[in-house]
Amino acid sequence: MEKLLSLIGHHGYVVIFAVVLAEAVGLPVPAALALIAGGAAAASGALSGLKLLLLAVLAMILGDSLLYVLGRHMGWSLLGLLCKLSVNPETCILRSAESFYKRGKTTLLIAKFIPGVNTMAPPLAGSMRMRFDHFLRLDVVGAGLYAGAYLAAGFLFRDFLAAMLHGFQAAGRAVEAVTFIAIAAYVVYRVGLYRKHAVYRIVPRVQVEELARRLASEDPGKILLMDVRSHGYYDAGAARIKGSIRLEPNNLNEELKTLPRDKDIYVYCT
Repeated sequence: MEKLLSLIGHHGYVVIFAVVLAEAVGLPVPAALALIAGGAAAASGALSGLKLLLLAVLAMILGDSLLYVLGRHMGWSLLGLLCKLSVNPETCILRSAESFYKRGKTTLLIAKFIPGVNTMAPPLAGSMRMRFDHFLRLDVVGAGLYAGAYLAAGFLFRDFLAAMLHGFQAAGRAVEAVTFIAIAAYVVYRVGLYRKHAVYRIVPRVQVEELARRLASEDPGKILLMDVRSHGYYDAGAARIKGSIRLEPNNLNEELKTLPRDKDIYVYCT
């Protein structure tokens, strides 16, 4: 935090713009922390709060628009790439799609405040063919709420932040040791989760031609085809493979209880 404040003090607006833009395109950088520090700098008179707000919103719009366009052309391949660092990429994608399903396009208004969804929302909107002007209007409001909230927090609690930093400086090596232990424990925890979920990264697949041969040569009653496309790619009037049934991915636990045990089950998504 101290180094971030020092950077903002020397380079001000450029640092805020760069950090917020980097987070907007999916890089793991602390934009919220930078905005709080920027708010504190504005409270001291070193920077203009209005300029910081406009720059932060512009950075988010640029980053989000880039992901929207990429999502429109790359679809789920981009979403999967953005989720690679997640413990379970399938859950990462489904969580974001579920947010759109429950809240609709207004997810963009609160997406910045939800870890994981903040990066996934723009490309998801693009892949779902949301109109760009509609996306832009909602994204501008969401970016303004996010930037305004953290800048205001830094502005209002400037004295508290200064006191906290002074305490960190006084604690010296003790704070460094505790921070190092916390980071090490978090890394061990993430590695453990990664190994625990590693089995789910291997998804058995079958070629379309092979399945077609099975359907043509065997009793169709022994095979069950299920459509598991996420919302935005599926609606009641969507075309399905002949003979397939719909499985609702946002109600997976209940749906699985109804599946037969004596059939070979094949699922397909987008």
